[in-house]
Amino acid sequence: MSTQAPPATPAARAKGWRSGVVLTQMKRTKEQELAWLRTVAGELATTTLKQLEDTLPWYGEMPPGRRSAVGLVAQNGISSFISWYDDPKSTPWIASDVFGAAPRELLRSISLQQTLQLIRVVVEVVEDRVKADNASLREAILLYSREIAFASADVYARAAEARGLWDARLEALVVDSILTGESDDELQSRIAALGWHGHGEACVLVGTSTPSVDVDQIRRTARHLGADVLIGVQGKRLVLVIGRAEPEHSSTALPSDAPEEPLSFLEIAKQLEFGFGEGQLVLGHPVDSLVDASKSARAALAGVAVARAWRNAPRPVLADDLLPERALAGDGMARRTLIERIYEPLQMHSPELLTTLWCYLDNGRSLEATARELFVHPNTVRYRLKRVSEVIGWDATGAREALILQSALIVGSIAAGNTRGRNADSPRP
Repeated sequence: MSTQAPPATPAARAKGWRSGVVLTQMKRTKEQELAWLRTVAGELATTTLKQLEDTLPWYGEMPPGRRSAVGLVAQNGISSFISWYDDPKSTPWIASDVFGAAPRELLRSISLQQTLQLIRVVVEVVEDRVKADNASLREAILLYSREIAFASADVYARAAEARGLWDARLEALVVDSILTGESDDELQSRIAALGWHGHGEACVLVGTSTPSVDVDQIRRTARHLGADVLIGVQGKRLVLVIGRAEPEHSSTALPSDAPEEPLSFLEIAKQLEFGFGEGQLVLGHPVDSLVDASKSARAALAGVAVARAWRNAPRPVLADDLLPERALAGDGMARRTLIERIYEPLQMHSPELLTTLWCYLDNGRSLEATARELFVHPNTVRYRLKRVSEVIGWDATGAREALILQSALIVGSIAAGNTRGRNADSPRP
């Protein structure tokens, strides 16, 4: 038994006919809108360029080539909107459609904020040409502008991520060059490419790294202290190259909470201690510029190797306070420092001061015993020790500094004896 549909009534046939007419009209209306948009696309692009010149000062200041590239992006945006309005499923291709024709240099010359201003101008120009009663087209414009804004943010985010990865690799290369002392003519340009804000003196801080180094927090803290840092993580070792962030131009301002008086490198290192793990933390001596930071790095690395020999070493500890341990470990730089900064200045200033210091240290830092050996009054010994401190900057009355001074006298006398021996062995003319 077959089942047949009942014959349509006149009312039903009329209702179906009216629905078909409405659908046809809707389809024809969208086709008409697309045809109209394609017709006025060139006019919209021209109006957009004029509006850019009138409303965006940075656009008029750009070179002609860059302005042409921006205009091409705006024109592609209008064409892409028409294609998207015809097929909204093409959303994933918005970024390539709009920004594909733009040169790569455009990302470096136009910020994300300026790109959003460009999008706003284009949207305003297109909206002005849309009739007030055409709500569907206006809604499509708003939806597309949202999509293009997100696409723009994605383009800039990818560029920033790539730039960040490149900067990290370049920073690691610079820090490694400083540690190894393999500086070349390209080091200065690499430092400039990193946006280094430090000027003048620099020094190196070396310690152990934590499982997860908070690089951003270290940079923020350093900037608030009026300093700039280069950070290198090498396995279990964390290296900071510190420089005072002094602006080159008066228009460049430091953070409002930066100290008025520049802090010493030791004070800066104490504030950055939180970024290091447990263990030795050694600060190298200051050098004149970042290019010479390899000297500070060698001193800091040598100090880290022997810092455990000082039982009550502070944290951080200066590499110069570890000169005795470094000299005993065979560090040639430490021996030269002891000779050049302690032994030779005393010898050239007054042999009497050198002799008094020898006697004072040999007699267990006893004023009376030293005075008896030198046949002088104890006050004379006090005066000479004060002069020693003024000449070289170390106080012989302190236990740790006395060790440094005694090491300098030993190393200096050995070097002087070797020099005299070589002179005696040399053939006479």
